[in-house]
Amino acid sequence: MKKVFGYLIAFLGLLVLASNSAIARSQFEFLGGIDKLVLLIPGLVLVCLGVVILIVLGGGSSRGGKVKHVSEEVPIYKGEGKKRRIVGYKAE
Repeated sequence: MKKVFGYLIAFLGLLVLASNSAIARSQFEFLGGIDKLVLLIPGLVLVCLGVVILIVLGGGSSRGGKVKHVSEEVPIYKGEGKKRRIVGYKAE
């Protein structure tokens, strides 16, 4: 749910940044009276805040990532030098 919140905030920031364009200003007359910097700064802040929420608070995905083991495992190798390969693991 936190990721959805981050995406929504970032999307809202992108909308604010898009409203700063010349096309949007010509379509919506009320944007013509607003200074460009007044729209630019909040838009950038919202996009950055959304990305921070996605990265920090969103956490990792439920798929992938490292597997957590109860005890540390050490690989058992077979062969010498570049030709060695892992044949199993043993617990320390």
